[in-house]
Amino acid sequence: MFETLSKTPRLLLEQDLKPIQGERFQPTGFADLGAALYETASGQRRLLVESAQSVANRMEAACLEAGGPEILDDLQGLPYVRVKLRGPVETVTTSLAEAHRINSPYIVTQETFQKPFLEATGYAKGRPIDWAKVARTIVYYDPSSIIHGVFMANLLDGRMRLARALSGFIEAQDVREAASGGVKNNALDPKGEIRAKNYDKNVYGNVPYQRMEYTASSITAYFNVDLALIRSYRLPDAATQLLLSLALFKVRRFLNQGLRLRTACDLGVAGDLRCSSEYVVPSERDLLVAVKNAIGDCALLKLFAEPSVTELVTECVLKASDDKDKPATEALSVD
Repeated sequence: MFETLSKTPRLLLEQDLKPIQGERFQPTGFADLGAALYETASGQRRLLVESAQSVANRMEAACLEAGGPEILDDLQGLPYVRVKLRGPVETVTTSLAEAHRINSPYIVTQETFQKPFLEATGYAKGRPIDWAKVARTIVYYDPSSIIHGVFMANLLDGRMRLARALSGFIEAQDVREAASGGVKNNALDPKGEIRAKNYDKNVYGNVPYQRMEYTASSITAYFNVDLALIRSYRLPDAATQLLLSLALFKVRRFLNQGLRLRTACDLGVAGDLRCSSEYVVPSERDLLVAVKNAIGDCALLKLFAEPSVTELVTECVLKASDDKDKPATEALSVD
């Protein structure tokens, strides 16, 4: 399936998108910035519809069962780490759902994970990093952390950092503003004077607001599969096949099922997925078959943890408040 890519350093993919109704759409917004609107050197106005960070999160979520934190039933056998959190909140999280993947403090700080991980990678302060060992160990515990990258800042001196092998973003070209507005109505009390006894925040009454959406001559999703990076890890062929097929499966699944980015940004594909080489990306169904086959091959070669889901238990506490006038922050906040 990937023989024609043996000398290709990067697989660059583009997919045209369009709003499924009308022409307006709402881009991602950033605190203190708003929409990321900019001009190219030629003077064309462009807009970042979805950032690389957000697209990575959405491609990860596309492989979770019912939004997570567990993996899709179709991908059972693919390794990841499951953590039972005990303390103020009793819940379960996984390396597939954690913002920092296996670098989550709920995972990497636990001796039952950290000790065998360090032994397998040979990672230690003052010692050069063997990236092939690191990659093989991460594949053993969670191949998705290779695909989406991981910065092991919570481990020893924090030198272990793997860039994303799969990245993506969505941009709109030749954009124009579409200003509108509305009002949040309180039919009971427009002035907001009638309040719940124990909730005195200014969320009552009628609240008018403005809204900025955009139109564009075109919207494009861009994806970059770094084949050279994956090859540089010198993994067994079965593991390399797994990473390639899983990365492309994530792209296909995101495009097929994950394009309702926001209430006012519901997109659909327009035309075929274009590729920088003559390679034709297989369908989602064919890629799923390839992923399943690669999972089986890796398991036979004992490249995965046994069982494939590594189970941890992490004790949690509430963070002490720095401000006596503020309630204590939540124990499970994510950076």
